[in-house]
Amino acid sequence: MNDNPPTPPPLQPPADGDAGSRKSAFPAVRRIDSAAPLRWLAAGWRDLRAAPAASLFYGAAFALMGWLIYFVFRRAHEYTSALTAGFLLLGPFLCTGLYDISRRLAAGQRVSLSETMMAWRANLGAFSLFALILTVVMLVWARASLVTFALFFSSGMPSLSGFLGRVASPEHWDFVLTYFAVGSLFATIVFALSVVSVPLMLARGTDTIVAAITSVRALAANPLPLLLWAALIVVVVGAGFATLFFGLLVAVPVVGHATWHAYVDIVAEH
Repeated sequence: MNDNPPTPPPLQPPADGDAGSRKSAFPAVRRIDSAAPLRWLAAGWRDLRAAPAASLFYGAAFALMGWLIYFVFRRAHEYTSALTAGFLLLGPFLCTGLYDISRRLAAGQRVSLSETMMAWRANLGAFSLFALILTVVMLVWARASLVTFALFFSSGMPSLSGFLGRVASPEHWDFVLTYFAVGSLFATIVFALSVVSVPLMLARGTDTIVAAITSVRALAANPLPLLLWAALIVVVVGAGFATLFFGLLVAVPVVGHATWHAYVDIVAEH
């Protein structure tokens, strides 16, 4: 066995002569069973154990972003909640390095943290456009979040204890339901666009539009399994937040690696 497996060559866009045939074709989407999301999580855990240093680096980066948002905006919880949710909306793009780790492990290639951090450069145009789309969605969500706060706190923003009291009180379910309904709308949009799109752009050099449409097709073909997958993501990442962001050290890598395996299961090779 070769002790020094070769570094995977950078992904390159197709030559001009076959750009249309390779970049415009929509890949086939497979149907999956309802147990698949649990297998993805198990595979994500295995990838974390196989490349702990690189994987935990990304988990630490997410945890650090969570702590920074909290400490900078700890006296303005309306911004904290909006930015925290917004940074999760960017998660599919920010986890590109984790997808690349799983790609390398599956191919039996060495894992280099510095190379996974630059994986997006192989398809720069598509990744840039997708990041821009997610950023716009995050900004619109942040604005919608502030508007929701303003509607229900017309006399001024409450203290943190007042905010938590309103969230916990059954007398204020109108605010809770409205806030989470608005947040769920944005989360659903991002989830539909990103179920398999970023791994697809990474693995095949697919353009943004084809990748996003393929992702929506994957959700349409497998609504129940992928809704379960979305719920599992919420539970796992939510547990990371519930532990004062420390749990994100493990939660983010597991979910990121699992997303790569979701792509492998759902998108046919040809």
